[in-house]
Amino acid sequence: MLDRIRASLPALSPAEQRVGKLVLADARSFASLPVAELAERSHVSKPTVVRFCRSIGYDGLADFKLKLAGTVNEGVPFVHRSVDEDDKPADLVVKVIDNAVSALLKYRNDATAHAFDRAIEALTEAARKKQRIEFYGVGNSGIVAHDAEHKFFRLGVHAVAYNDAHVQVMAATMVGPGDCVVVISNSGRSRDLLDALEIARRKGATTIVITASGSPLAHQAQILLSVDHPEDYDRYSPMVSRLLHLTVIDILTTGVALRLGPELRPMLQEIKKNLRAKRYAAP
Repeated sequence: MLDRIRASLPALSPAEQRVGKLVLADARSFASLPVAELAERSHVSKPTVVRFCRSIGYDGLADFKLKLAGTVNEGVPFVHRSVDEDDKPADLVVKVIDNAVSALLKYRNDATAHAFDRAIEALTEAARKKQRIEFYGVGNSGIVAHDAEHKFFRLGVHAVAYNDAHVQVMAATMVGPGDCVVVISNSGRSRDLLDALEIARRKGATTIVITASGSPLAHQAQILLSVDHPEDYDRYSPMVSRLLHLTVIDILTTGVALRLGPELRPMLQEIKKNLRAKRYAAP
């Protein structure tokens, strides 16, 4: 959460920057002080304190302080320990699992409910109106895009994933108002994804971006689901980012399924029945 604030500072107004710097200077006190004292210490008005919280993706001061308190009080270490060459399998089990769990707990505190609400609403409307839902990702993020395609396909939604840059450009050219394009990127700096995102926005599609806050892709998003972590995105096989992105996709799928509600249930029951019949068919 503090990393997100630090990355967002340059895009804020001077007054909001003063509030952000106060948070970074003493996050624990900020989480407990009343808005009047926060405004006084930042040399801004009380509405500016609230605007700051909303500018970086939270519902308001109460939501921001709740998440901030969770961050400073829980003190979850993101990286448990670095893996050493002489680690035994038992050590690897502890280190790798602790690293993954810490990342998920950290994201639980950082995630903003209102951004998810907007994304789920846009995806649900596209699903109800039989509009296109497309997922773009390259490399490691392309794997997440195909997982999203599979999850939404099971909801009876017209969803497709593309991980080829040229196909993404062609697909983005064919979307229109009411369609949703979800762009997934660890670094948020892929030129190919930036090009496809710009085209999709120009064609009138709703663009949802899952990436690092403060990145070029994040700045171009209509709806940003920021995922920040210290994992080096140049690693050969990044794992933490994939787990976090898969979790975001799972939240979106679950949210859309809940909003579709009764209209979805008969189809899911039929799918389950047909799969069960296939699974237990006689040889």
